Amino acid sequence: MGCTGRGVTSPALAKQVAGCFCRPYTSGTEAMNRNPAVVMRLVASAYAVAERAGSIVRNVLQSGELGIVEKTGANDLQTLADRLAQQSICASLSKHFPKITIIGEEDLPEEEPRADLMEEGQEDVILQKCCPSEYKDLKEEELVVWVDPLDGTKEYTEGLLDNVTVLIGISYGGKAIAGVINQPFYNYQVGGGADLGRTMWGVLGLGAFGIEVKEVPGDRRIVTTTRSHSNKVVTDCVDAMEPHEVIRVGGAGNKIIQLIEGKASAYVFASPGCKKWDTCATEAILHAVGGKLTDMHGNDYRYDANVKHMNSAGVLATLHNHQYYVNRVPQSVRSALKQD
Repeated sequence: MGCTGRGVTSPALAKQVAGCFCRPYTSGTEAMNRNPAVVMRLVASAYAVAERAGSIVRNVLQSGELGIVEKTGANDLQTLADRLAQQSICASLSKHFPKITIIGEEDLPEEEPRADLMEEGQEDVILQKCCPSEYKDLKEEELVVWVDPLDGTKEYTEGLLDNVTVLIGISYGGKAIAGVINQPFYNYQVGGGADLGRTMWGVLGLGAFGIEVKEVPGDRRIVTTTRSHSNKVVTDCVDAMEPHEVIRVGGAGNKIIQLIEGKASAYVFASPGCKKWDTCATEAILHAVGGKLTDMHGNDYRYDANVKHMNSAGVLATLHNHQYYVNRVPQSVRSALKQD
């Protein structure tokens, strides 16, 4: 499946930042004897691939040559890290799961995948987990993978590194069922030898791992929303929630992490700016811990291979009390946002 490719302006740099991150294939004979379900093998591979992509993202930044291009404007950027990370993710997953459908954010032409971008590893801890019964017999061709190789690109170029994530979501029957989120720069401000980066994953019916669920203190309503894509509709909707505090940050993955870790009560984005690759992985992990992600009308999004990529009716996500926030969405906002 092709979402690999656009040529890079500096091949030597590309090889330098992409290479040397291959990990040994950890599943081995023991895992093969366990014969884990396809979906668990896919999540285990996505975990390893996301970590490799995170390493690529860090190394491009360290190189100082970001290779920035504007896609649709100054708030919609693509960097060398976006391109290399997507090539790595798509080519690696396609090699081991040739029948899956992969949809990536970046519009990259088909080309033969480069060997130095390939990731062969799998996360053995995931292979040891029991697959939820409803997913045990799924086939590769029934699964769709949604990839955002670098969520929060604008923030990445501005040094707001906590906002940056790598997102790999898996859907079946139009429903987001599993996801992997890598935070390449987690702990980057701590120093003192702290581990840099972290990866979390989740499967519906199994739970989420690599992240601890926390509650917002007291009865405070803290709304997290867009940092760079605001307008009157977005602002009106946020105000209607009557928040005690508003946090404006970049990255859909970053905002969902805020919900799970108790830094925000709701993610409110009354705009069609978000895409399926922003929400598939994040929705799966949020739902795996009991949260909810819908459009602003309270309707679920679908992640079939043939759906339009834009989340036209905005995004509303919560860890608790979802209907409360749905009920507070103004009619003017509902009218402004077309339902899928």
